[in-house]
Amino acid sequence: MKQITNTIMMIKPVGFRYNEQTAVNNYYQQVLDNLTDEQTQEKALNEFNTFVDKLRNVGVNVIVIQDTEYPDTPDSIFPNNWVSFHSNAMIGLYPMCAENRRDERREDIFDSLVDEYGFTIEGIKDFTEFEEHGKYLEGTGSMVLDHVNMICYAAISIRTDEIAVMQFCEEFGYRPICFTANQDVEGERMEIYHTNVMMCVADTFVVICLDTIDNEAEREHVLESLTETGKEIIEITEAQKHRFAGNMLQVMGDKPYLVMSNSAYTSLTKEQKIAIEKHCPILYSSLDTIEACGGGSARCMMAEIFLPKKNKNQ
Repeated sequence: MKQITNTIMMIKPVGFRYNEQTAVNNYYQQVLDNLTDEQTQEKALNEFNTFVDKLRNVGVNVIVIQDTEYPDTPDSIFPNNWVSFHSNAMIGLYPMCAENRRDERREDIFDSLVDEYGFTIEGIKDFTEFEEHGKYLEGTGSMVLDHVNMICYAAISIRTDEIAVMQFCEEFGYRPICFTANQDVEGERMEIYHTNVMMCVADTFVVICLDTIDNEAEREHVLESLTETGKEIIEITEAQKHRFAGNMLQVMGDKPYLVMSNSAYTSLTKEQKIAIEKHCPILYSSLDTIEACGGGSARCMMAEIFLPKKNKNQ
């Protein structure tokens, strides 16, 4: 089992904009008053294309899927929330909190991965039934996976249901580490909606905002698990987390890279950058419009593909 992959899927947006449905519990989203929806889409598309180019330039295999105009899916640029692709040739399909995000789930993409790109898909583990019960689990936004040690870190929230986490872990063979992570919202401590906002697990290190885990026993439990796996723990502050410094993903190009946004990169201290670069180089790209309107960053834009390739001799 590998922690990182060379192949990622990204969805090229056609109607990216501020999504009122997700803004209810995503406190990172902002209305950009000076931009029309068309201008927002244009800026987001430029950021997307630059980001894809940077990834490809260092040898990352980026499969770009064109979004469709209908149905209206303003957040389709964040595919890691609705799907995950696993090395046992299985796919995870996830229950989404916002109704207009459910339309992002496209099985035609799976056909394309098999027919055009030569991947093997044995089956789909479909968790979307949880939506009927008002429970959600938004893929690798809700769960940060340590694939090598088969551990699933999950900050429980309105979008990350504990029972759904347990079912995922049972189906895919991961050990759940559940906790609550909070952030300051207008003077109150509110649950962080996605785990991948506050932590990132790489091959030999982890970037995490431990200050968000208010419960001491839970914080110790997470720390213990990370320490046992032998990973170096690189801590970030809540202010850095707010600039998406937790929303990173390690991918394989010509060597491993830790990928993040420009906002995340500039928020890091010199010491933190040195600590990360001892393990692998950093790749960053400006995602200002996408972060402001979408409330998501670099990690959310990349759906990792661990699926096996078809046997060429068949």
